Amino acid sequence: MVKHIILWQLKDGLSNEEKESVKAGIKSGLEGLKGKIDGLIDIKVETNPLASSNADVMLDSSFESEAALKAYSTNPEHVKVADSKVRPYTKTRSCMDYEA
Repeated sequence: MVKHIILWQLKDGLSNEEKESVKAGIKSGLEGLKGKIDGLIDIKVETNPLASSNADVMLDSSFESEAALKAYSTNPEHVKVADSKVRPYTKTRSCMDYEA
C-alpha cells in the first residue's frame, strides 16, 4: 500500500468565511472521489488544524500501489477537483508519498 499525504496553506486575503467555504469544498470534492478511482483505497481530508499548525488542509489517502497513485494524479475526476476546488485557493503544497 502507498500513502499520499498533502498539506496545503490557503492563499492570503481570504476572509474566515471564504476559508471555511474553500475548506469544505476541498473536503467534499476530494472525499467524493472514493469509489470512483481504481486503486484508491481510502481518502480523508482534515480541515480543522490546531492553532500550532502551519497548514490549513491535509489530504490523507491510500492507494493499492505506486502505479495506482500515478494514475490518480492524471485521472480526469481528480484533475477536475484539483483544478476547481484546490489549486485556485492554495498558495503552498507539500507532499509526502511512502510505502506503508
